[in-house]
Order: sequence, then C-alpha cells, then structure tokens
Amino acid sequence: MSPVTDRLNRPLRDLRVSVTDRCNFRCTYCMPKEVFGRDFVFLPPGELLSFEEITRLARIFVSGGVEKIRITGGEPLLRRDLERLIAMLASIDGLSDLTLTTNGSLLAGKARVLRQAGLQRLTVSLDSLDDEVFRAMNDVEFPVDRVLEGIEAAREAGFAPIKINMVVKRGVNDHRLLEMASRFQAREYILRFIEYMDVGTTNGWQLKDVVPSSEIVRAIHAAMPLEPIGANYHGEVAQRYRYRDGEGEIGFISSVTAPFCGDCTRARVSSEGLLYTCLFSASGYDLRSLLRGGKSDSEIGGVIDRIWGLRGDRYSEIRTADTVSLPRVEMSHIGG
Repeated sequence: MSPVTDRLNRPLRDLRVSVTDRCNFRCTYCMPKEVFGRDFVFLPPGELLSFEEITRLARIFVSGGVEKIRITGGEPLLRRDLERLIAMLASIDGLSDLTLTTNGSLLAGKARVLRQAGLQRLTVSLDSLDDEVFRAMNDVEFPVDRVLEGIEAAREAGFAPIKINMVVKRGVNDHRLLEMASRFQAREYILRFIEYMDVGTTNGWQLKDVVPSSEIVRAIHAAMPLEPIGANYHGEVAQRYRYRDGEGEIGFISSVTAPFCGDCTRARVSSEGLLYTCLFSASGYDLRSLLRGGKSDSEIGGVIDRIWGLRGDRYSEIRTADTVSLPRVEMSHIGG
C-alpha cells in the first residue's frame, strides 16, 4: 500500500480504531439511554475484530502513510486484555504515535499496564467537575471522583501531558467552564473544549445547544488571559492557546462553527471492521470480510487506497438543515 490522497488532496495520516461498541456510560449526547437501553443488542464477540486482525490492519495502514493510531470504543477499556493489543500495535515499525481515548471509569486500574505495554498518550473525556452535573451527563450515576482517580493514576504512570476533553452543551455544563480550566491549568494536562456535535441521529442535536468556541475563549480569557499558539502538525483539529502566565496549554475544537474538513486526514475502523472515511458517514466499507476471506495485505491495501482515493467527505463544511437530518453512524460505534 503506497501513500494516497483523496479527491480533495488530503493524505491518510490518522487511523482511529474502535475495539468495542459497548460503553458503561449513557452520555446523553452519545449513547442516550432511551436508545441504548437494557434491550439494545450489541455486537457478539465473534463479530469483533480480533487483536491479531486489528494489528494486521494497522500494519497495512501504516505502510500506506498512517503515522498515528488512536484506540477508541465505545469505552475501549471494557475490551478484555486491551494492553495486549497495545503491545502488539506499539511494535509496528513506522508508527510514531499510539494513543487512546477513554471515559476514565476503569483507568485507575489500567493506567500503569497500558503505559508499560507501550501506549504513548492518553485522552480522558470529562464533561464536568461538578458531581451532580457529571452524573446527569453520564446518566449512570457514575461519580466524578472515580474519573479523577483514573487521571491521577495516569499521571503517576508517566502519561504527560494528559488531554482532557470536555463536550460543552448550552444549559447543561457551560456554567462549569472556569472550574475546569482552573483544575487542569497545570502543564501535566491539556484541557480541550469541544463544541456539541451532531454525530449520529439519536442525541437530539440542535444548533441552539451549541456553545461556540469563540464564546468559550472569551469567557476563559476574561478570567485567565490566553494567547494563541500554532498547530503542532498539519490537520490538527484543536485551536491551541497558552496561558499568559506560562502555566500550560488549552485547546478548542470547533467542528460546528469553524469546520476543519479541508485538513482532515482521519479514517475510522469500527469494532466489526467497517472503514468509515468521515465521522458523519452513513455507512462503512467492510474490511473484515477481506481479512477473513484470504486476501493478502497487498490486496487489502489496494482496496483501502481506492476507498480513500474516492473520498470527498466534508460534512461539517456543508452542514445544513437537510444534511443534519440524513442517516449517520453513531459516535459510540466509531469513537468520535
């Protein structure tokens, strides 16, 4: 598989791999309980890609120019023995960045073994430090202190800086912005505020619920002066700022009000092996059947090349009332 660009001349550099469609939270903006209730049917184990299949796919993607792999879910730490997969991926020549996103609920018991296995970076989703707000948002009464314990365990294990992602929804947690900024101002962390997105079709998204990043920047800057800094790499999704007092970095992801489709270099593979070329895709391409059907690495790489070469996705740039109503894969299925 050779490096390839899509129809908008965007290279394939980042791969996000979901290892499970299950999650122990029912966050209202991602897996609302009314849809993902007790009777919801998740994928049986035999339909999930094995660790060996994920690693094989990862090697093929890296041979085609992928430099960064992020492990996601659902909640990835629900996948048994995940550290074994991390060790397998960490051994791939040419992979420069191996990271994972988690809700932090199981992190306290996993941080050290993940670090020892070769995980390089870690992102924790945390939408509020206020326990009442946090419990309401995860909708399973999970206490915020348990997530903070996981973050501290990750820091002690050597992860630095740890990224903290906060999805901001108007009228729900937008009154807790400064508290989050103050708590994670230290250099060991990078707090990132994320605009509430219309991912999937089950979260009841409405534009009025979005708090624009520009509004958040003004609120933080008024209390804790900021100054903008440049991107770490081409295609970085967060607008980066640092605190003028030198005490760390903060970021803003503005996929609704300031779309970054033009620089998107990310592909996503679901836990059952479907390749999605956009977070807002309606359907994916079946790679599992190729893996289990005797196809060679070269043949699978050729298929991936052709899929990416035909890619023209730019949903966030063309978002309208009509496109918002179209079918889309759920964020919980491909990890955001």
